[in-house]
Amino acid sequence: MGKVMKEILFSVTKKDFVIEPYKGSGKGGQHRNKTMSCCRIKHPESKAVAQACEERDYHRNQKVAFRRLIKTPKFEIWRQRKAYELRHSQTAEEKLEHVMQPKNIKVEIKVDGKWVEETKE
Repeated sequence: MGKVMKEILFSVTKKDFVIEPYKGSGKGGQHRNKTMSCCRIKHPESKAVAQACEERDYHRNQKVAFRRLIKTPKFEIWRQRKAYELRHSQTAEEKLEHVMQPKNIKVEIKVDGKWVEETKE
């Protein structure tokens, strides 16, 4: 079997998210309470939100929050909708080209005062 080529329909970058660091609370001592080691990430277009505060390091919490966000139902629904829209959108020129294909055109001629479909002989 040959390789199946996949086409990228769209991409989501860090610019598409709102990333908010914040201070943790609770167990963990002074380090946790005084540093911005927690991370909340929002995706405004899908309204999905995720956060992480388990790790001591902000960057690790950011990775965990991103992984959580892409697994949320809101983000998944948005991703599927976006992919569907992009796959099924055609430009006006593409629609016209499809409609004008010979198989989609019906030609009728007048024979003995009646309109009949032209047959190719």
